[in-house]
Amino acid sequence: MASVPDHVVLRLPFSGTWLARNSPARRVPSHGTHLFATTYAMDFVAVRGRRTATTRDWRTLLATEPADRFAAFGRPVLAPAAGRVVAVHDGEDDHEARRSPLTLLSYAATQAARARGGAAALAGNHVVLELDGGSGFVVLAHLRRGSIRVRAGEPVAAGGQVGACGNSGNSTQPHVHVQVMDAADPLAARGLPMAFHSYRVWPRRGGPPVVVDRGVPGESEVVEPV
Repeated sequence: MASVPDHVVLRLPFSGTWLARNSPARRVPSHGTHLFATTYAMDFVAVRGRRTATTRDWRTLLATEPADRFAAFGRPVLAPAAGRVVAVHDGEDDHEARRSPLTLLSYAATQAARARGGAAALAGNHVVLELDGGSGFVVLAHLRRGSIRVRAGEPVAAGGQVGACGNSGNSTQPHVHVQVMDAADPLAARGLPMAFHSYRVWPRRGGPPVVVDRGVPGESEVVEPV
């Protein structure tokens, strides 16, 4: 966890326990690129215990898997702060999920083609929120097709449901992608550093959770809103 006095501070956009991936506490740019304002983006994968899915079979090792096997799929995605909806994109299919090295390798080979499709192709179904007070714009990406509950121009309250977690866009298994930008258009925006308030971190070796007043979840930390 990092000290973050100057970051845009949000609440975690979900309930329950989630695993942090591509954390900017580990490296910047967190996703390996500054493109599409992803410099400080973070991914969260819902877990039960520390498992993202409870089912493992031959498909886990050799093939793709149904997205609904995963704990994150269909879970509510919440507004991380109060603001106004400035953009909504829906209609992208939820892909089969991939855990096996074989399927991940073939997926990586098509990464460049997805990038050429632009920010919408990478984000899949997503919502962009303009935060109250002018502190930035938040993207919530990879939402489930048909789950988005808000429309452009609507105000949203912190904690209000905007959609459900899916596996659309550039995603190998259901998860929530969160990033903050200094403009609404990711093609022109820069990524802004973000932090989260009032959450617990569950230690890897067991024991009681640690409450964090404000911080950036570290790589592979399991976190839960207080």
